[in-house]
Parts: sequence; structure tokens; C-alpha cells
Amino acid sequence: MRIISYNVNGIRAAIKKGFIDWLKTDPADIICVQETKAQKENVDHTLFNDLGYHDYWFSAQKKGYSGVAVFTKIKPDAVEVGNGHGPSDDEGRVIQLQFGDIRLINTYFPSGTSGDVRQEFKYQWLDEYYKWLNELKKKHPKLILCGDYNIAHKEIDIHDPKGNKNSSGFLPAEREWMTKFFENGWVDSFREFHPEPHRYSWWSQRFPSVRLQNKGWRIDYISVTEPLKKNLQDAEIYPDVKHSDHCPVYLELKMK
Repeated sequence: MRIISYNVNGIRAAIKKGFIDWLKTDPADIICVQETKAQKENVDHTLFNDLGYHDYWFSAQKKGYSGVAVFTKIKPDAVEVGNGHGPSDDEGRVIQLQFGDIRLINTYFPSGTSGDVRQEFKYQWLDEYYKWLNELKKKHPKLILCGDYNIAHKEIDIHDPKGNKNSSGFLPAEREWMTKFFENGWVDSFREFHPEPHRYSWWSQRFPSVRLQNKGWRIDYISVTEPLKKNLQDAEIYPDVKHSDHCPVYLELKMK
């Protein structure tokens, strides 16, 4: 099972920048995208279906905002939108797909960069989500959590840790949440294969030179629960794929 997680920063904008041509190269069996910024009916589904992908969407109630989707060549046994947390579901942040005994969760974590109100919402969301994941693990021990987590976990995951110590996405409480998450039965799949620094998945658009200079953050992850650790085959980040201010992150998983 080859999986990609990718914040496309607007699916329609990404399509205009060559997203479909990239899909034609068969980058993965399952493509989890975040921040679609579109309602399902506003996008031509045949673009994905003609390439052999089934498409599943969960959009925000507010048009042009947030939203997640999954394009998969492996038909899931079941699909569930949301996670039952009202404020999160209103913003179209979680979609779940079942493949045999493996449950794949595609999630767009909130950002706190727009100010204190959203930062507080982010903290509340993280607490709620952590509890929900713990309950879900009891029922589905084999979980894969793809998404834009909007948190750089450690200093190795950000180009300027000292300069960003007070920046949303690298605040102490956010990083502590990530540590708690990984200490509670989750595996950072990328770091299983890549201990090296300077590997990022997002670059600020405010300064175009930032991506050229690789002054980025690693805030996109594919994490798996401990029972799937032995199934990990490969993981990668693709900074040369450029339809967004993020880039795709990749995981290859042995199914049996």
C-alpha cells in the first residue's frame, strides 16, 4: 500500500498547476489531500475517476475553506466522514477509510497562525482529538493517520527553531502534544527511515526565496500505530513536487 499525504492549498488551484498530470505518474495507491477549499460538486470528478481513483470528500460548511479528500485506487470497505466532534466536523477536518483491518484517517489539523482565538481553538481541538484517537485505537488497533498536523515536532523539523520559538506551529504546548502523541503508541514513519536534518514539507509563501533556500518546516506526517510498525517499507518527502506551499509526504506499507 503506497500512501501520500498532501496539503494542496486549494484543489482547484493545484489542478491548474499540474496536479492531474502528477497523478498520471502513479505516485501512490492512495492520495490523502487536505485543505481542498472546495465543495465536492465544484470539482470535476472524472479527472480522478479516469485515472482509476475512487474519490471521497468531506468539505467544510464554509465555502472555500478547509476540507479533506481521498483519492484511492484500492476501494475501501467503508468510508466515514468526520469524527463526531461538532466544531471539527463543521470545518471538514477528518475522513476515515477502512481497508481490511487497517483504518486510514486523513486529517487537517487546525492552524493557530491567525491569532489567539484560533490558537485556543487549536489547543481545544488537539485535546479532543487525542481522546478520540485513544478510543478509536481500542476498536481499531491498526491505524494510519495522514495529514497536515500544523506542528513541527522537534528542532530538527524546522529551519530556525530559535527564531520560531514563539510561532504557532512550534509553541512548547504544541510540541509537547506531539511528544505525548508519539509516546502513546504512535510511530513517526518518516523518521523511521530518515534521521537526517533539513527535510521539510512546508515553506512560507511570504518570501518566494524561502523554498529555494529550503527554509521550511516539517508539519505533514503519516503516523502509524505500533502494530503497523513492522509493516513499514519506506517513507519519503517530495520537495520537488510543487502544486502548493506544501509538498507530498509518502509512506509504503506492507499489507500482510
